Amino acid sequence: MKTIILDEPQRFRLTESAPPAPPGVDEVLVRVHRVGICGTDLHAFKGDQPFLAYPRILGHELAVEVLEIGDTSTPPALQIGDICTVEPYLNCGRCSACRRGRTNCCATLKTLGVHTDGGMREQIVLPTHKLHKAPSTSLDHLALVEMLCIGAHAVRRAQLTPGEPVLVVGAGPIGLSTMQFARLAGAQVIGMEMSDKRIEFASRHLGVHDWIAPRGEPVAQLRKLLAGNLPLAVFDATGNGRSMNTSYQYAEQGGKIIFVGLVQADITIPDPELHRRELTLFASRNAIPADFAYVIDTIKSGQTDVGPWITQRTSPEEMIEAFPHWLNPEYGVVKAMLTFD
Repeated sequence: MKTIILDEPQRFRLTESAPPAPPGVDEVLVRVHRVGICGTDLHAFKGDQPFLAYPRILGHELAVEVLEIGDTSTPPALQIGDICTVEPYLNCGRCSACRRGRTNCCATLKTLGVHTDGGMREQIVLPTHKLHKAPSTSLDHLALVEMLCIGAHAVRRAQLTPGEPVLVVGAGPIGLSTMQFARLAGAQVIGMEMSDKRIEFASRHLGVHDWIAPRGEPVAQLRKLLAGNLPLAVFDATGNGRSMNTSYQYAEQGGKIIFVGLVQADITIPDPELHRRELTLFASRNAIPADFAYVIDTIKSGQTDVGPWITQRTSPEEMIEAFPHWLNPEYGVVKAMLTFD
């Protein structure tokens, strides 16, 4: 079967590999139809993705078809031919976090395409409970569910209230997903972004029309927009240490900071500022099963339309040459999609 391996930073290899062994108990063999390319994959290609070792098969934003079902210890929830999205976080089920339902931050969590090989191959065996059925949902949309769940989970963590002013720093795919679900929560969403192309995209497709220029005294701009106040919640989706270090400046007294992005660096916030403002700092990692159910429901209901987000499509043969271009923001990529059809 076709398999794409990232042998080392900057070097993909397309090869043929043997099909997986038959699925075991509570496992399913699936055919991979779509793989969304995300920031994790881009960082892995550059060589600065935390927790990743080479060589690695990337890919965790997946739309798959059930081919074979192993023996099950519970009544089967899947049938051959089912089209599903994948929850790519392989948790132990036994640690304290898992027992409390915090499966997204399991003590020994392994994410497909990061800690263990992922879905850039034609077939893969997965745990049955990590597949989420979504009948009548397109393969393209299913491949983007996991990305949307990152934003949905961050918004859930922040516990926004209707009308609450929030700032989302960074309008890449994770920032866009955060904006989408903050808007669905009824918040007043403000964006901060350097790329005119990303601002234009978010304004057109998400209805976010209030923007802060990061190089033009952002605090003054925010106070002017909010009648002298600052946002009650600040989501940083940049994955940039310099941005994350300054995020506290944009939060109102008693406000919240939510780090949605991940950076391989120390984050330093002056304690007097944190204390004076009595800020609450959240990290937001991955998502939980309830986020997948919620996101799928918003797609089915038409509240979330990610069709316009897919700006590039590629076959396995084309991806190796195309991938380096996607690192350049001016290339105009919102989401690239790898297809195995």
